[in-house]
Amino acid sequence: MPANAAMPMPDAAHNEQEFDGSSVAAQTVHDTITVHERDEHEPQTGASTPHKRPASVISLTDQTNLLPFRKVLAVFSGLSLCILVTCLDSTIVATALPTISATFDAGSVSSWVPSAYLLTSTAFQPLYGRCTDIFGRKAGLCLAMGIFMIGSLASGFSRSILQLIILRGFAGAGGGGIVSIAQIVISDVVTLRDRGKYQGIIGVVVAFGYAIGPLIGGALSEKWCFWVTLPISLIAVCVVLLVLPLKRVEGDIKRKLFAVDYLGALLTLAGCTLVLLPLIWGGVTFPWTSAVVLAPLFSGLVVVSLFCIWEWKGARLPIVPMYIFKHVTVTGVYITMFINGIIFYSSLFYLPQFFQVALGYSPIRSGVFLLPVLVSQTLASFISGQIISRTGRYRNIIHSGFTIWAVGCGCLSTVTATTSHGLLVFFMLIAGVGAGQTLQTTTVAAQASVSRKDMSVVTAVRNFIRLLGGTFALAIDASIINNSLRHSTASLGLPTSTVNAIVGDPTLLGSRLSLTSLDISPAAAAHILRGYTSGFRVVFILNAALAAAATIASVVMIRQKNLTRDDEGALRAKARAELAEHEKHSSHKMDEKCKDLEGNAGPRTGNEIEMTAVPSLENRKSGANFDGPLVDQESVCDKV
Repeated sequence: MPANAAMPMPDAAHNEQEFDGSSVAAQTVHDTITVHERDEHEPQTGASTPHKRPASVISLTDQTNLLPFRKVLAVFSGLSLCILVTCLDSTIVATALPTISATFDAGSVSSWVPSAYLLTSTAFQPLYGRCTDIFGRKAGLCLAMGIFMIGSLASGFSRSILQLIILRGFAGAGGGGIVSIAQIVISDVVTLRDRGKYQGIIGVVVAFGYAIGPLIGGALSEKWCFWVTLPISLIAVCVVLLVLPLKRVEGDIKRKLFAVDYLGALLTLAGCTLVLLPLIWGGVTFPWTSAVVLAPLFSGLVVVSLFCIWEWKGARLPIVPMYIFKHVTVTGVYITMFINGIIFYSSLFYLPQFFQVALGYSPIRSGVFLLPVLVSQTLASFISGQIISRTGRYRNIIHSGFTIWAVGCGCLSTVTATTSHGLLVFFMLIAGVGAGQTLQTTTVAAQASVSRKDMSVVTAVRNFIRLLGGTFALAIDASIINNSLRHSTASLGLPTSTVNAIVGDPTLLGSRLSLTSLDISPAAAAHILRGYTSGFRVVFILNAALAAAATIASVVMIRQKNLTRDDEGALRAKARAELAEHEKHSSHKMDEKCKDLEGNAGPRTGNEIEMTAVPSLENRKSGANFDGPLVDQESVCDKV
């Protein structure tokens, strides 16, 4: 896997609310949440009070719908399928990247296939939170899945590497929102404290996707690696449409479109693109000091500043309300999630690369050998959720998670080509256990710190910042590894083409055939490998230092909150009443249908049993003839 390839980011969905002494301002159980212009000046810290300047009012439907156990299981099953699709897609494409590169004869340009997906999935991330508030969770999730499916289908028909890069970018615009919306839906249907009871369902699915993704990617052609997820995606959309009993958002389409912050969306996409592109290019495609890198980077910072000012002062319904950063816990979560993204995606990319370079593993085997990290992370996340459900405490879990993760990264910085596999697996288990404790818990901390109307936005921004950290990680780590490789090859007098080939794809060092074709002696290869190992050590020492910094940030900034809100009992009762009313309405419609059938059949005498064809509702309304199966009318109504 090339060093300059931006690793696609399978975002394991592990993620939800509270306040210091008292519970978060309890939202009264209404169907709408009223948002006032510039209500961000005072974050809610107590009982709800009327806003003084309702200059512009936009009403959003409160989509909280605390469901009973059997309905929650059905919802989690549907969401798990959606998340499985994203996990499979990212790991399959990552493993199949050498095949894709060979098919299109793309060379290092193939690294833009995952980079394009990363770019758009990150840039579109903040938009989904507010858009689901306006148009509804189900509509938002189906839209994200639809964009992802269209992009994946079209990618398989690509005839050039440029077409494939563009279409993967299109797919990323949808794929980036799937995990965020799934996390938002989870916060709608279960309380923060109960979430850990069900989180294991999604955790198992994520681990399963990570496990089989590399195997599938290594066995498929360049077309089928994009198409293999389509059947699962289609099933997932059907399940979402049929199973998710989410509230419909009030208002007509004109009103909804009027509520969208179009200028904020444009500034978000432009700013993210201008910032992310130079991070992907810097130190790999172009030097960090080149105008091609610096010009868009500084332009992007200016656009991001304009976006913040607009969201603060101008937007009627901001995509990212600036007042959420006034909550110390939310800001602390965002700082730790930025570091989480750096460490997690650094490990996700450079550990498999180390297995290929130092141990000579194939891409498939290196992907499978990463399972100790992923499985232990999933298990730790599940156990953390159970602890939160039983105790309502999450702060100490976050502290211990980053502390253990720092130890694990420090241990991984010591590995070399001669390190025993058992010890390497043990180090990865330590890192995975630490990482797992920082995923779901930080989402709970952030969502517990804000009112219900801001939970979707806080969740989407949290995921955006985590992906942004991953982008920084790949840029910084690539520069570290590349500089270390160039330094180690400088004394060997190798041709520039050979040096560029090794820097562009360090996995060549793990292939004897590649070394022979590059005319590199075993002694020279061993010297270069030591240079690569030195760069790898620096990367994980940096990760350990960042994990320690995240520990300090979490201790200082993340506060313990009460996970039980005052209105949860009323919301549960309302959800049960609505569900009972829906079932009663369905039963009443069936009774009416049976009575209608009995009335059409006329009176019966004695033991007469009349068999008649039962037409569909559409045929009966249209008066169309029906030659259907004969059914005993009386028995139909008796069963109802």
